[in-house]
Amino acid sequence: MSKGNIGVTTENIFPIIKKFLYSDHEIFLRELVSNAVDASQKMKTLSSVGEFNGELGELKVSISIDEKAKTLTISDRGVGMTAEEIEKYINQIAFSGAEEFVDKYKDDANAIIGHFGLGFYSSFMVAKKVNIITQSHKDGAKAVKWTCDGSPEYTLEEVEKEDRGTDIVLHIDEENENFLQKAEITTLLNKYCKFLPVPVVFGNKTEWKDGKEEETAEENQINDVAPLWTRTPSELKDEDYNQFYKDLYPMSEDPIFNIHLNVDYPFNLTGVLYFPKIKNNVEVQKNKIQLYSNQVFITDSVENIVPEFLTLLHGVIDSPDIPLNVSRSYLQADGNVKKISNHITKKVADRLAEIFKADRADFEAKWDSLKLFIGYGMLTEEKFYDKAQKFSLFKNADGKYFTFDEYKDIIKENQTDKDDQLVYLYTTNVEEQHSFIEAAKNKGYDVLVMDGQLDNHFVNHLEQKFEKSRFVRVDSDVAEKLIPKESTLESQLSAGDKDDLTSVFSAQVPNGDKMNFIVAFEAMGKDSSPAIITQQEFMRRMKEMSAMQGGGGMNFYGEMPDSYQLVVNENHPIVERILADKNEAVGKEADSLRSKIESLNGKRQELEKAKEGKKEEEIEQAQKDELADVDKKISELNTKKTEVLSKFSTDNKLVSQLIDLALLSNNMLKGEALTKFVKRSIDLI
Repeated sequence: MSKGNIGVTTENIFPIIKKFLYSDHEIFLRELVSNAVDASQKMKTLSSVGEFNGELGELKVSISIDEKAKTLTISDRGVGMTAEEIEKYINQIAFSGAEEFVDKYKDDANAIIGHFGLGFYSSFMVAKKVNIITQSHKDGAKAVKWTCDGSPEYTLEEVEKEDRGTDIVLHIDEENENFLQKAEITTLLNKYCKFLPVPVVFGNKTEWKDGKEEETAEENQINDVAPLWTRTPSELKDEDYNQFYKDLYPMSEDPIFNIHLNVDYPFNLTGVLYFPKIKNNVEVQKNKIQLYSNQVFITDSVENIVPEFLTLLHGVIDSPDIPLNVSRSYLQADGNVKKISNHITKKVADRLAEIFKADRADFEAKWDSLKLFIGYGMLTEEKFYDKAQKFSLFKNADGKYFTFDEYKDIIKENQTDKDDQLVYLYTTNVEEQHSFIEAAKNKGYDVLVMDGQLDNHFVNHLEQKFEKSRFVRVDSDVAEKLIPKESTLESQLSAGDKDDLTSVFSAQVPNGDKMNFIVAFEAMGKDSSPAIITQQEFMRRMKEMSAMQGGGGMNFYGEMPDSYQLVVNENHPIVERILADKNEAVGKEADSLRSKIESLNGKRQELEKAKEGKKEEEIEQAQKDELADVDKKISELNTKKTEVLSKFSTDNKLVSQLIDLALLSNNMLKGEALTKFVKRSIDLI
């Protein structure tokens, strides 16, 4: 037996391992099993090139637990090590001290990945003592046992071992006895070792027999040594891809499409990416791509490997060329990362274009599930937008699909306004905005459905991309004004009539802290609705974007009350009837008050004209007093006129009915107001 000193103190080695290498204790199992797999593959290679003439036998990695002895053992039949190699690979950390060692390799992670000595030292995260029992494949090599209890001291002695390979025996410390539980180890092996290229065995399989679970004689192999992404696409069927998806995500619906990645130049990249059936929520769908390096699981946070929008995809990416830090836990900045990212983006776009051309009907049938993903990509990646604009689809309110170019050709004749702007009409809710959609259709317009989570941003983006075009929500104005043309209908109301009816309708609109109504009059056809509620396009968009972003720089818009217009059709027979009722009930009084107001306004104009060209101090006080008296009288008369017209409005059921009908068509009539509307409707019938 020989004794030695690792060369650094315990206080030096393990804090550095924890700080720079392994912050998560469970990583030890990945490292040790990966090392065992590497040793097994090297053995296979040596045999294939004739550098090992003995019997290769079965190559596998076995994990076992002894709960009584509190040990966890990882065994392989790989190349093994001699005593000299133990000194080189296990004790080499003594060459320069742990800190210098880490510093030496920090800029060249690839020189360390899979490094047996460094990966092995992660075992001291969970073990109070570690044994390495190993026998080299080399002729005449003696088996040796290395033992260290976490102190700087170690022992190395010759022992008997039946076969080549290495056993790592971890004596688990009290704080980490959870790693002696079968369920815990099974979970970790499934997480990190599920697709390693050498069989990984943990215990035996079990079966239910006579009402209880019994162990069988068959070994329990954890992993698939030839996972789907390592196989040739030509030998695979759709059923194979779908089954692999179910293995990865057992509770998920079948995916829509898949992309098989297989690149060997200028970098090595394999994998399979799936388009899942994306629900209308971006965040919930992220972090479903698993990153592997030579079939060793690394992470499912791949934001630095793929563009943001591709994190919505599911599947596997495997590349030994992705630069990882020493612990394989985090990505490092590198030119290959950007190249890989760009390549994956191109492959996704090309695959979608290929599917679209091959079977457009099938593509359209799956569009609602693809829309969020493609829209997200077009918003965030310029190169993806350039490709996707050829297969991205618009869906209209009739459920028909069009490419951007196709739709432009369809609407350009009828939906170009007087300023030569192409107007894209859209709805965010077909059911709630149905009356507006029908009004637009009656004028020969087509309406798109833009009801997705990102469509508010997407509309803004398309307005910047499309030349001389704008998007207008179908309920943002009356149908006659959605697409302004040169010809307009003439109003049948005088200025005085509009003034009086403004007061009449304003008296009953439901203004409050959360909503504000402005009454406006438009000359529309007699067959159009008598009253419509609209919401101005710009303010509505700003408020919706503010709500989606949680405030931030747009919080100003989010805090403002919702602003609506009650647009009254001044040519509608019911409006004419309300005007007639108003004239009969309070017309003379309203006209008298208006006449007095107009007279005072004339007097006010004369007083204002007399002030022209004079400085404030040159105006006589009598003139100022007279002007103030006129303003006061005008205000009092206006108040009186408003009171008279409001009294009429309150007593007029037709006014209440028209306003409530407009609210109802916008899904804005609820609670007590809805109950009153129903009762009033019965009374009117």
